[in-house]
Amino acid sequence: MTDLIQQQLDEGLLTVRLNRADKLNALTNAMYTRLAELFEAANGDPQVEVILITGSTECFTAGNDLADFLDQPPTDLQSPVFRMMWAVLALDKPLIAAVAGPAIGIGTTLLLHCDQVLISRDAKLRTPFVALGVCPEFGASLLLPQMLGHARAAQLLLCNQALNGEQAVQWGLASELFEDGAQCLAAAVKLARRLQQLPAAALRISKRLLKDAQREALAATVAKEGLLFIERLNSDAARAALTAMVSRKGA
Repeated sequence: MTDLIQQQLDEGLLTVRLNRADKLNALTNAMYTRLAELFEAANGDPQVEVILITGSTECFTAGNDLADFLDQPPTDLQSPVFRMMWAVLALDKPLIAAVAGPAIGIGTTLLLHCDQVLISRDAKLRTPFVALGVCPEFGASLLLPQMLGHARAAQLLLCNQALNGEQAVQWGLASELFEDGAQCLAAAVKLARRLQQLPAAALRISKRLLKDAQREALAATVAKEGLLFIERLNSDAARAALTAMVSRKGA
């Protein structure tokens, strides 16, 4: 299972790669646990200076593996998916995302916590929570209105609107646009190396200051969303929507 989450530490740059191409890098409970372990370890490892998360040059992630989610749904705020969220929130080292192709559900909400998001033109960001009978997660109900304003946040969270890479940059959800995934990843590595040239302590303090003003509110929102998400997963509407989606994908 660990092969589905690859890691490489190269001269201070930790690259974390989602590696489940046959399932569009859909995330299982075991993958969330591994991501949490990597982020927790990286935060305390003096050899890690910058973290880069990516998928393939064609796909970031299709979000949750719905069959796995139905089989082993989260039951509390320490379940694997939430452990991964808490680990990301605790990071005091720069986190960069290189995004190509689908970035669905948590594939989009994870980006809200990255310090820089580089994206390819063919990217597709979407948060289909309502369509699946659940609700926003990972602080999206707080962060998206702050970043985009209420109307655009509602387009994403309520209306299931998708954004391509160019729109994501225009809306401020990504910082740089590239023609393809290979260019995007190369640029992300180059950016990470630039950050590594800066004084590490100053970089961490500056990141902390950027996050501190709403750290408590964000943690509270993640927890509130999480409990409602778990509640919604147990609803007839959500189980019907998720089961139908799994059946369509298996057909």
